[in-house]
Amino acid sequence: MPVNTGEYTVVRRTGGLVRIYILLVSLCMTGVLNAQAQLGGSGSGSGLGSYRQQQSADPNRPKEYELAGITVSGAQYLDQDLLISVSNLIVGQKIRLPNDENISKAVRALWKQELFSNIEITVSKIIDDKIFLNIAVEERPRLSKYNFKNIKTGEAKELKNKMPLVTNKVVTDATRKEAMERIKKHYVDKGYGRVQVSVIERKDTLAVNKVILTFYIQKGVKTHINQVNIAGAENATEARLKRTLKGTKEMSHITLHPDKAMNAYGSSKRSFGKYMREFGFLSLSKTMDALDPYFRFKFFASSKFNQTKFEEDKQALVAYYNTLGFRDATIDADTVYPVRNGNLNVDIKVREGHKYYFGDINWKGNTKYSSEVLARVLGIKKGDVYNQALLETRMGRQLNPEGGEDVSSLYMDDGYLFFNIEPVEMSIVGDTINYEMRITEGAQATIREIGISGNDRTNEHVIRRELYTYPGDKFSRSALIRSQREIANLGFFDQEKIGLQPKPHPEDGTVDIDYSVVEKSSDQLQLSAGFGGGVNFYGNIGITFNNFSARNIFRPKFWDPLPVGDGQKFSITYASNGPYYNALTTSFTEPWLGGRRPNALSASLTFNRMAPQGASGNTYLQMLGGGLSMGKRLSWPDNFFVFNYGLYFNNYKLKNYNLIQGVDFANGTSNDLNVKLVLSRNSLDGPLYPRGGSNIAFTFQFTPPYSMFTGKDYTNESTEKKYKWIEYHKYRFVADWYQKVHGNLVLRLGVKYGFMGYYNQGLGYSPFGRYQLGGDGMTMGQFFIGKEIISQRGYDPYAQAATIFNKYVAELRYPFSLSPTATIYGLAFVDAANAWNNFTEYNPLKLNRDAGVGIRVFLPMFGLLGLDYGVGFDKYDPTYGVTGLKSLAKFTFMLGFEPD
Repeated sequence: MPVNTGEYTVVRRTGGLVRIYILLVSLCMTGVLNAQAQLGGSGSGSGLGSYRQQQSADPNRPKEYELAGITVSGAQYLDQDLLISVSNLIVGQKIRLPNDENISKAVRALWKQELFSNIEITVSKIIDDKIFLNIAVEERPRLSKYNFKNIKTGEAKELKNKMPLVTNKVVTDATRKEAMERIKKHYVDKGYGRVQVSVIERKDTLAVNKVILTFYIQKGVKTHINQVNIAGAENATEARLKRTLKGTKEMSHITLHPDKAMNAYGSSKRSFGKYMREFGFLSLSKTMDALDPYFRFKFFASSKFNQTKFEEDKQALVAYYNTLGFRDATIDADTVYPVRNGNLNVDIKVREGHKYYFGDINWKGNTKYSSEVLARVLGIKKGDVYNQALLETRMGRQLNPEGGEDVSSLYMDDGYLFFNIEPVEMSIVGDTINYEMRITEGAQATIREIGISGNDRTNEHVIRRELYTYPGDKFSRSALIRSQREIANLGFFDQEKIGLQPKPHPEDGTVDIDYSVVEKSSDQLQLSAGFGGGVNFYGNIGITFNNFSARNIFRPKFWDPLPVGDGQKFSITYASNGPYYNALTTSFTEPWLGGRRPNALSASLTFNRMAPQGASGNTYLQMLGGGLSMGKRLSWPDNFFVFNYGLYFNNYKLKNYNLIQGVDFANGTSNDLNVKLVLSRNSLDGPLYPRGGSNIAFTFQFTPPYSMFTGKDYTNESTEKKYKWIEYHKYRFVADWYQKVHGNLVLRLGVKYGFMGYYNQGLGYSPFGRYQLGGDGMTMGQFFIGKEIISQRGYDPYAQAATIFNKYVAELRYPFSLSPTATIYGLAFVDAANAWNNFTEYNPLKLNRDAGVGIRVFLPMFGLLGLDYGVGFDKYDPTYGVTGLKSLAKFTFMLGFEPD
């Protein structure tokens, strides 16, 4: 504040460590010269603070100066020009003394930066009517380092990743406070609801103007939610309401003496008699609710209290009431308090209000579709229980997790991007709400441009050719969603981060669509080794490049580590057990032959050789084969269908090798020239963890009927002549359906059927191409040439040369991680399967059953890794001592792919 010193008026700010001395001069030139003569000063002066007033000065008559220069002193780390800029003082501007407002503003502007512990603006000199100012600052101390006390080293490392502190940055009160809040949040989220944090600041004696911060952390004990009590619920059970609280879960407990503490808002007493009278024992939920005070199992749910999640859960609870028709439901009060065991109770008081129903629903503004059509799509009738979430979903204003048609999709799939629907409550009569649906159809939008971003490795044309949205076409929301699915199925990008951004232009009725992707590694390395099966050591090595580019082979700049970017697939795999088993397989696929249409060309080459141990090359079976196939995407019945056709040739050579028991064919050569036709439909919504859709395929494979052309009777011919050119016809049907049960919990149902037939009864079934059922298809003893291996969990191979098989699968899957770096999910399964040698033995009701649990891990570098533990129930045989779990159960493994 202004203080009259008797000499000059001085503006002084204390307490905040800021002082501003401004020496006011109102002397005429003669007076100044006289003062200089008396003091012996120079014409320049050393600062007006050294002068004595020789004449009376009138503080009410300020004098104006021109600011001729600004200097900065005391700044060690900060740029001087920047400080002058922040002060807003400009050379050439007028300064009126005393009490120029620009000086005060400059101090306030600098002080707001929170970089200084002291600021002082002084007059350095005056020459005639020009004044020179100096900004003297004392910088706040900077951070030298920081550390934590009372926590483990691992915890400290984890905390440092969340701290806002940066070495050599200014330390302010706000910095310290934010750091402490982040530490508290970190431990509260981990369940330490009573964590205490303090900080001590001390000077670093080894550095200038630097400090060390030490955070003292007292975690206390973990606090869990002991019990959630809900009062006021009359139309929904407390157990059902608790299930809406996804982030506020009670802890598990087992006790004979339940906590008798009442809800803070009052609650109804439990009555065992009421439970029996209402036949609660017939309901699992009512039984679990009755047992809740004594037994509560929450193994998979976290019981840590989190205030943020609790606030979200309260909204979810009210939203659930809204789905029951209680649109006025509210939470009147809630409280969280500690209990005797050191944990927390959460009490909630709800007010349900009245139950409402839908009344008349009238449509206004619709010209494209009639009111009857829109009412049918909306699917809500007069008298239905009021459900705001259902209304929003059927209108298309929020995503329908179960899929299905909605009013917005009906319009937007026909180009009406600017469509809008607004439900207006016209009246409420008693408990009935009457609506008017006001529609603005707008004009049909045409797609103008398609943009793609984020594809650092994959060439743009690989993505663009998968799209179902084209410039010049009408906008279609279903085409947009289909495009997203096709991009995900490429497998080159993070499925959870594929972005779709329509950018409408109402002025000309067009829309731009931007697709954004995040690349992930899609190449896979397969390595495995082990002992077992009576065949000693075995190993498998393979590599698959899923985004290969053949045209860039001679362009090194596109190698990473091999040429990438064109969406082609190249793989090579080698498996060996020394002399016993060797297999080399390589394949190449071009998904868009010619680049214009989705016609996939595939080529493969395979060599296999098996020789029993100790055979010294005198006994073996080997196969050399390969094939070419083409795949074409169809437009009818819909564009999910694909038709594949291919030509394959395999040459088998046997030497003293008994191929199939009962078939006298141990020496000779067989040739298998066959055509394979596959009609498939794949509508899965994701390649790694499908939540919906199906994958269905029918395969017809056949060889030419050579015996029909020769006219010979092959009944008594030698096996070498019979099987010189083998003949057969095979049929296979495979179907998998996926359905979301709740959240990311998914049900998978699958069926598989296979049948092999023959043309000539004299030849019978081909010795090659039959089915082997059981096992996992990976264990060394199960490798076999010329057979299709159908796995079954919980069983070793039990059908070695079948011509018919049936298999049924049911799985419940739940993901633990859907990260692009590791997709992990667990599953529980039941299977039933069997195989038969011919139709005479065929009995579709006689199946071998199993059940168990498993886990799948998909790592981009290694592909699929899987482990199942299955119990084969139909292996039970007291006669042979197969009765215990050890005899009935079996582990099965997967590496790189999931076997049939």
